[in-house]
Amino acid sequence: MTISQVARDGGTIAYEVHGEGPLVVLSHGMGENRRSFRHLIPLLARAGYRVASMDVRGHGDSSPRWPTYAPAEVGADLLAVVRALGGGPATLVGSSSSAAAVVFAAAEAPELVNGVVQLSPFVAEPRPNPVMRVAQAAVLRSPRLFGMFHKTLFPAARPADDAAYRKEMVAMLRGRMAAVRGVVAPVAPHWTARAADVRQPVLVLMGTKDPDFADPGAEARAARRLFATAEARMIDDSGHYPHADQPEATAAQLVEFLGVTTGA
Repeated sequence: MTISQVARDGGTIAYEVHGEGPLVVLSHGMGENRRSFRHLIPLLARAGYRVASMDVRGHGDSSPRWPTYAPAEVGADLLAVVRALGGGPATLVGSSSSAAAVVFAAAEAPELVNGVVQLSPFVAEPRPNPVMRVAQAAVLRSPRLFGMFHKTLFPAARPADDAAYRKEMVAMLRGRMAAVRGVVAPVAPHWTARAADVRQPVLVLMGTKDPDFADPGAEARAARRLFATAEARMIDDSGHYPHADQPEATAAQLVEFLGVTTGA
């Protein structure tokens, strides 16, 4: 495995590339790292795609401290990776908090982006009750507590190597929790304000048992309605990370969508 770096104002962004073919760039959610996609990448590569998996700023092997972690800047990081890999165009896949970043990227540089996939996007700003706010504050300051929280996001199925991945993830988060808090901090504009500017095809994928939402299907449909050309699909028996707990089903949906965005 070769880790590449692209320079940005404030640090460097790490990414790795697998396979050959039309470009797909993957961006993980808060607290995770590019290995979140470890089960999805080989499936897409075997299907004939060049797959780049990025460490979001402040995470993984990217620089630990940045002046901002706003989704618009994460989107700009995605575009920097696309440019470093020849300018694409690329299909961008964003998980959880990164589902916002891919929208900003697609709206800002349509010539570099031929399609967008949102995995488990948050349409509305989460509004936890006072007890949940206290718990969330603790989780966002402790790698160990974040690891315990992360485990709850797999209510139906869990990768066989989940415990090993989580242990590695927690170790990589030491000294980086400010970045985790920064990624999810409320910031304007919210991605929903830019969705109408996205003219590329959009696919929203949501797990049917995603514990972050009272009604995952309704959340997926709400996201779909914000775009000019979009569809929402559900992954059965999946939680918040369909690419991790149901990689084959997720890859099947992505390959079908990539056939449209890339013409492959």
